Amino acid sequence: MTMADNRLLRRMTAAIVATAAVLGLASCGSSEPRNLLDDIRDGHVTLGTKFDQPGLGERTPDKEYVGVDPDVSRYVINYIADKNGWDDPEITWRETPSSQRETLINNGEVNMIAATYSINAGRLKAVNFGGPYLVTHQALLVRGDAGIDGLEDLAPGTRLCSVSGSTPAQKVKAALPEVQLQEFDTYAACAEGVKQGVVDALTTDATILAGFAERYRERYGDDFKVVELKNEDGSYWTNEYYGIGIPQGDDAVRDAVNEALTSMWESGEFRKIIDTYLGEDFDIGDMPDIGDLSFVDDK
Repeated sequence: MTMADNRLLRRMTAAIVATAAVLGLASCGSSEPRNLLDDIRDGHVTLGTKFDQPGLGERTPDKEYVGVDPDVSRYVINYIADKNGWDDPEITWRETPSSQRETLINNGEVNMIAATYSINAGRLKAVNFGGPYLVTHQALLVRGDAGIDGLEDLAPGTRLCSVSGSTPAQKVKAALPEVQLQEFDTYAACAEGVKQGVVDALTTDATILAGFAERYRERYGDDFKVVELKNEDGSYWTNEYYGIGIPQGDDAVRDAVNEALTSMWESGEFRKIIDTYLGEDFDIGDMPDIGDLSFVDDK
């Protein structure tokens, strides 16, 4: 090997080492939570939502992202940008299955998640939340001929379906061990199971079920209905508080998200979003106490 060859080899080795170092740093950086405010200021954010929930969060065949949660996310991001005098950032959307949400936040794969994301004590150990921005209740999606009209009709052996890692699935396991719970990856798969008669009911939040019921009526004309679940005293079986998942440890991000959510309610924009996707008859109740998570102590 000539001296010139030796020099060339050293240069190539140095370049490879330098490239590996850069990639290693990038890899380490991607495993840390992202700062929402910094990324809005820098012009690009990655937001998590569902891709398969009609009315709540859906990716269309044209790769548009529609539904209550994408619109809530857009409002929050653009409100923060406008308040700080920044341009509205570019948004990349990331599908966030229920069982992966905390991991995606903490690995820095998303800035925040609005994806029918119920706030509870277990999740608060891993991530923080802005909100709540909506209170809903666990219910059932059934066919009209299923003979299920309430909690009292969930006899032993009733085949319920929910999503792995979801709050409704955990509730059923704890409170109704005698039913047959099947856990699928998506609510769309559960809804199809109801349509095909593979399961008797899909159980999750009433907001999600309202979207599926409307979609299935439009497509198939069958009698799909949403059944409320209430206790004997008339109270709801569960209260689900939807929040926006963000990394722990940054109060400025949490406060900015809560301010945006408060503006969304007070301006009437949230009512418009609900009307667009869930209909004017959908009851959103009163404005939640945004920023107050004390209800978690009761769960």
